[in-house]
Amino acid sequence: MPAFPELFHPFPINGVTLPNRIVVPAMVTRLSGEDGVINADIMDRYVRFAKGGAGLIVVEAMAVHTAKSGPLLRICGDEFKPGLTELAKRVHGAGPSKVVPQIIHFLKIARSGWRQLVGDLTTEDIAGIVAAYGAAARRARECGFDGVELHMAHAYTLSSFLSAKNNRKDGYGGSLANRMRLMGEVIGEVRRQVGRDFMMGVRFDGEECIKGGYSVPDARAIALRMAQLTVDYISVSAGGKFEDAIHKPGAPLYPYTGYSGDRCMPGADYPDGLNVYIAAGIREWVRQHGFTTPVAAAGKISDPAFAEALLRDGKADLIAMARPLLADPDWPKKVAAGRQDAVIKCVYGNICKSLDENFRKVVCTLWPQGRLQAPESEDREPPRWPEGAAVTAQHKGGRVYLKWPAATDNEAVQGYMIFRGAENEPERHIGSNRAHGYTDADVAPGTTYTYRVRPYDLGGNRGAFSAPATVEVPA
Repeated sequence: MPAFPELFHPFPINGVTLPNRIVVPAMVTRLSGEDGVINADIMDRYVRFAKGGAGLIVVEAMAVHTAKSGPLLRICGDEFKPGLTELAKRVHGAGPSKVVPQIIHFLKIARSGWRQLVGDLTTEDIAGIVAAYGAAARRARECGFDGVELHMAHAYTLSSFLSAKNNRKDGYGGSLANRMRLMGEVIGEVRRQVGRDFMMGVRFDGEECIKGGYSVPDARAIALRMAQLTVDYISVSAGGKFEDAIHKPGAPLYPYTGYSGDRCMPGADYPDGLNVYIAAGIREWVRQHGFTTPVAAAGKISDPAFAEALLRDGKADLIAMARPLLADPDWPKKVAAGRQDAVIKCVYGNICKSLDENFRKVVCTLWPQGRLQAPESEDREPPRWPEGAAVTAQHKGGRVYLKWPAATDNEAVQGYMIFRGAENEPERHIGSNRAHGYTDADVAPGTTYTYRVRPYDLGGNRGAFSAPATVEVPA
């Protein structure tokens, strides 16, 4: 029996059996051109995820309409089908993963900070959105995908209709029932186009994380309505809204710059599993009403034992992990083989988020410099320190500065893991980087800290710990 039997148990959803319960949620890559066509870099990114063995891969959001935008995949016309068909074929050929595209409609934004609001849309515009979603979902089926995921989260059109901030005065806004109307019409049209035997999921915000936004009570009702409308799985996100976005002059609004953006992609300062309570509350409500619709939890879930416990305790049915699988797409394969110590661990520094915000190609800072995709290696030989190597630690100006010599490896050293301990503080992994030094700014006066460093290579093999270095931060 595998060490994590719940996590690696095959999971059926509407005729599709996922090989495990690990989900790669949709992540912007900025690898697309403005033509919206699948290119070689996009193909390589998702094939790499498939090689790693995740159960379900959700391809980054692609537009159901033709509105102008920057680099963004599209599924708004038949001319995009050849590339999408090849993508589905290549992913299926690379491993057992199932794959679905996430399809999206967005409203207009300008560099001035202006943005189109749901109240600006006519009923004819809304009818066009419904039709566009249906046609895009049909194309997804024709292209050989295993299903389709409807994007109803964050700052985008369907999420903005669901939002408690939607004050339209007609049947599409104001009350909770009216706010769900467009959601219901889209789901109904997608079902009409693809049939009941095609997997359809939804990604939506379980909590808006903005002043005046909705939280779990409304989210439970929204999710229950999705289940009633035959949605096959519900992927729960949080935040990522325009309402608290910080506008940079000359740049369009980026919906992940405020607190709601932090809740959507919580960084190192936030606790693990920050948003699990949202998914758990939604799942419990849906189950109480007689539905078994699977619910995916997300938000700093990277430890396999933690993920296993969430599944075992009934807090989620699927585990969505974006940044951990970006850092190491082989996370599923390694953990399933009992090699979790070889996983290259995400440190939640959110460099990937910053790259997206600045419209640059999204890579992981833990990858070897210059790589556009995560490295691949079957090597099992760990790195080695040179003889007499030592880590030095120096306190200066309220920070501790660490330095160490380069380790060596039969292939290549990918980076170094930094560990810190103190009196009454257990040793923990505080960061990783490619350099031969690290600055620790989170130190307290009157405390003595002990640091150790451990190198790792392209395959994630860990070398020996360095000898400890101790430094006292003056009171």
